[in-house]
Amino acid sequence: MITFPNAKINLGLNIVERRPDGYHNIETVFFPIPLTDVLEIVPANSADTSLTCYGNPVDCPPEKNLVMKAYRLLQQRCDLPPVSIHLYKHIPDGAGLGGGSSDAAHTLLMLNKMFDLNLPHEELAAMAAGLGADCAYFIYNRPMMATGIGDVLSPVDVDLKGKTLLLVKPPVGVDTRTAYSRVVPAPAQVDLARTVKQPVETWDGLLANDFEPSVFAALPQLWVIKAQLIDAGAVYAAMSGSGSTVFGIFNSDKLAEAAADTFADCATFVLQL
Repeated sequence: MITFPNAKINLGLNIVERRPDGYHNIETVFFPIPLTDVLEIVPANSADTSLTCYGNPVDCPPEKNLVMKAYRLLQQRCDLPPVSIHLYKHIPDGAGLGGGSSDAAHTLLMLNKMFDLNLPHEELAAMAAGLGADCAYFIYNRPMMATGIGDVLSPVDVDLKGKTLLLVKPPVGVDTRTAYSRVVPAPAQVDLARTVKQPVETWDGLLANDFEPSVFAALPQLWVIKAQLIDAGAVYAAMSGSGSTVFGIFNSDKLAEAAADTFADCATFVLQL
């Protein structure tokens, strides 16, 4: 069985408060985008479950990969048989796009279907939340308002049909833990769920990513990328998650493609929404 775990972007990201457990409560809108990895799971030819990765290098041993952690977690719950898992990585790591989280969530969904476990999405989402703060989102995989640590989800209407998305991923990464340590939490000044229902052209100055000031100070090239996207015709641009991907939303695919050509030293992805 094969599936295609997709990435996400954040539309607004407010770091509201630091929790007693050391995590942070946030407010953000997760939006799914058509940039995908490839995940295949088949019955194993041996008594052991294995994970083989291809594509972009994955800098962790198989047992520490979120895909394998998802399998082990469900195995404890449902006594799964051994499988062979093949993961082709196309979504950049350390990019604020949720690629690893999506791979894990899609592993749970696929195993649930393969072995007729009939676990409801609510139960799978609760399991996914134990793997990572945004893993639960990918169980539902539609525009969602996320609060708590990113695991309290509610549907939200966001209409980006007909828009073109340009992702720009420079050859630098951002450590999420370090990014959180540099943010001063504060109550949100804007109602995200209401704002994302407005036309995209009204978002600038309203939808903010609280990571941007400190991350841009440390990596000023990200600020330059955002400015270049706006100059190239993006109606809205922002960093996704804790970075380092910066995205622009365009009304024209030709404008987006022309803008992509200007970022020769970055990975770029032009996606129709």
